[in-house]
Order: sequence, then C-alpha cells, then structure tokens
Amino acid sequence: MYLAHLFPLLVAGGPAAASSVLFHGGTIIGFKAGTDSTPDALEVIRNGDVLVKDDKIAAIFNGRAPDSQVPRGTERINITDKIISTGFVDTHKHGWQTAFKTLGSNTTLGEYFSRYGEFATEGLLTAEDVYYGQLVGIYEALNSGVTTILDHAHHTWSNETSEAGLKASIDSGGRIFWSYAFHQLENFTMEEQFANFKDLAERAEFKGSPTELGIAYDGFGPNPNVEEVKTIMELAKEYKIPVLTTHALGGPWSYDNSPENVHSLGYLNTSLPIVFSHASYISATSATLLRQTNQHISITPESEMHYGHGHPISHLIQDQASLGIDTHFTYSGDILSQSRLWLQATRRLLHQQVLDRWHVPAANPFSVNQAFLLATRNGGLSLHRQDIGILSPGAKADLIVWDATAPSMLGWRDPVAAIILHANVGDIQHVVVDGKFRKKDFKLVDKNYEQVKRRFLETAERIQEEMLKPERQVEIPLQGEFLSGYPYEGPMRVDVQRGPGDGYGDTFFG
Repeated sequence: MYLAHLFPLLVAGGPAAASSVLFHGGTIIGFKAGTDSTPDALEVIRNGDVLVKDDKIAAIFNGRAPDSQVPRGTERINITDKIISTGFVDTHKHGWQTAFKTLGSNTTLGEYFSRYGEFATEGLLTAEDVYYGQLVGIYEALNSGVTTILDHAHHTWSNETSEAGLKASIDSGGRIFWSYAFHQLENFTMEEQFANFKDLAERAEFKGSPTELGIAYDGFGPNPNVEEVKTIMELAKEYKIPVLTTHALGGPWSYDNSPENVHSLGYLNTSLPIVFSHASYISATSATLLRQTNQHISITPESEMHYGHGHPISHLIQDQASLGIDTHFTYSGDILSQSRLWLQATRRLLHQQVLDRWHVPAANPFSVNQAFLLATRNGGLSLHRQDIGILSPGAKADLIVWDATAPSMLGWRDPVAAIILHANVGDIQHVVVDGKFRKKDFKLVDKNYEQVKRRFLETAERIQEEMLKPERQVEIPLQGEFLSGYPYEGPMRVDVQRGPGDGYGDTFFG
C-alpha cells in the first residue's frame, strides 16, 4: 500500500509493555462517581497505589497494594513524592498544521482563513508532509500529558493525504478520535471523499489501536445542502462512528453550525456525540438544546483570544463544555495552559462584573477543581465516554505522573491546585495511554524519534519556504467586509515604547 511504502520508519516503533503496572506510593487524584443524591467529585488519596492491567485501571489502593492482588511479573513504578492523575482531553485540534509553527504569531482569524486554513493550503502539503506534521503534533500533545484528542482532520485533500493523517494518528499511540473532514474542495469532490472515507472505514487499520474514526463537517447551517448532510449522517450511522465534530461560531463571524441548525435537521437528539468547537455566540436556545440532548461545546481559550473569535457567553454553558487547543502552530500546544488561561480569564470576567457595580468580590467564582474537571472529565463526557478523563477502577489507563518535587511544585499540599496553577509540562515524568508508556522518565517513548524529528524538519523547511515566498506573503487586506458581510475594524494598537515607535516590530523568519 502507498503509506506502508512511504513510511517504513515507524513499523514496530511503539513501546513494549508489561500487561500490568503498579504505580506505588504516590498522591492520587481519583474520581468518585455520584449518586442520585450526591454529585461526581474528585477524590485525593495520599500514599496510595494504582494498578493497571492491560488497557484499564484495575484497582486503586488507599495505602499499599496487597501482594495477593498484584499479578506476578507486574512492572513496579515508585511514585513516592509524585502525583498521579488522569490524562488531559483535548476536544478540538488540527494536528497536521505543525509545520506552520511561529508563522502565525500575530495573525487574526480573517487572515487565517486566507493563509493557513484548509482551503488556502489545498495542494501545498504532500502526504509525507501531513504524516510527519500530524505525528509530531500528537507527540507534542503526549509530551504535555494530553492523552485523548478529538482531531478535526481537514487535511483530507486526497486519498493519500487523508490516509497519511490517519496512519500518523495510529502510529502515535495516542487516543485519537481522527475525524474525517468532508468539505467542498477544488480538486477532490464530495463523491471522492465519500468513497475515501468508506475505504478507510472498511479497511479499519485503526482496529486494535486507541485511534478511532470520526467525522468532521461544517455544513449544517444556516443554509445546508440537505442531501449532502443526509449522506454524511447515513455514513455516520452505517459505520457506527464514535463522534462528529463541527466548527460553530455565530455572531459577526456568521459561521453558524449551531445546535439549533443541527436540531432543525433532526440530528441533535441522538446517541451520536456532537462536539461544537468554539460555539462562541450560541443563543440561549442552543444552550438549552445542548442540555436537553447532552451535547457539548469545546472552548479553546487561547485560540479565541489569539484570533479574535471571542467567547462572550462560553462561561454560561460550562456544564456542557470541555477544553480544546485548535491550531497549535500559533500558541501553546497543551491543555494545562488552556485550563489555566480559561480559569483566570473567567475569574477576571466574573470579578469585573462585580467591580463594575462598584462592589467588592466576596468569593472566588471558579475553582481549580472545576478547571481540572473541564480539562479531563468533561472531555470524556463530550465524547459520551464514561471511561475517559477519570482515574477510577474500570476506566481507560490514560495517566500522567507529575514530579511533585520539581521547583515549580515544591511545597504543595493540594495536588489539584499544584497541577492547575503551578505545574508545567517539564514536570511530567510519565504519560500512559491505553496502558502503555508514551513518555517515560521525561522522554517520549519511540525508538525512531530522532528519525521522526529529522524527517519532520525536512518537510517543515520545504513548507515554510513555500509559505514565505513573496507571492504568498502578499499582504491580505482585511478591509471592507468579512465573508459574513460584517465590516472589518482595526482595534486600538498597543504601544509599549516611550517616544518614537510602538515596539510592534517585524517577524523574524530569517
């Protein structure tokens, strides 16, 4: 097959693993499911043990695990003075875009569509480019403790580029919901995309891995092609896909795909999880529909600040929300940063509402526990998965071990606060996905990683040189009206220098 020939490097590149692992002597951030009368809650155990068997958490012990309950041959990992938690869940990402890193440091959403998006870059990337961009993008996530990703894979410009992104997801070892994007392209028709999707679904090369095949589609409204939508939803049903994701914005962006749009077509109130990425301007009616049908939005804090999407009402629907990263080539690629940004931005917003009435805030409106749940448990719930985003017996063995003696965390008492407010990616010692180490002793587990880095840098150099050619660097005039019909307006530009100039400066691309 095409990809087996193109990417022979990574065959058997993943880690071998014992069928059982015991993490002993650490502080555990567990999860206790609620009852009819009590809510779900985090549960902290000091000096406890976590037993992993195959791909699941077999047991949690409040103290030392009895030898009789630990299988012979179990690998034992000492986590004394460390914190063990569930892995982070990212419910919105475009993994293939890694090669654009730092090119969009000062971009806006209007420019993104014309320079970096799925339509602007059609024909620019080869299958090899997609493969290594996707793989390295996922490795960045795994290194930072993100164990589950809902990937809106809009690199589906051809059979080859589509398969490349899926194969990279499988080879990464991450838990990737790789969601095939159906979109109107110049050189790859919808009919060809449908055939390609069916081929990938029927070959099912992801079977036996943590990767699953989902669907991404942005054509639900306000003026949908009803027959096209029907075909896509029939594919979702026929192939029993685990999740569908869609970009939703609204407001002056007018990029709706809102819960109301999907509901009007008859597809919102089903067992299929639908994740609405951003959903920055959804209505109160849409929020009610989300609660009634148990569907979710993905808040991408840094993206919505960086590009100018905004998120004026997202704090009002956090009970049906999770966190995502979006375009990791422009800013932080880890959910820890997103949770911290969102926590403090929301605190600031809610405090300011009190201050604007000339009152003094009497309480903190958003806790570190809530931020942790948004980054973990709520991600699993967005996917309708009770076994993802929690550390509990029977859940998937997706884990992070934090070095709690690192300078940033030293002196902690509350492990949740230590992670959400003090830790950094460098404090992550181990990452486990599906019971297998993907990062161990602070290093990614892939015997071919140096070769992967080299091949990625070669493809990134070619892509960046192409992106920086004068004909592609022509200034995109963001004047007149945006695609939605709403007018552009330049915001006040910041001045950080005394005297001449404002310090904005140029980009340094070499």
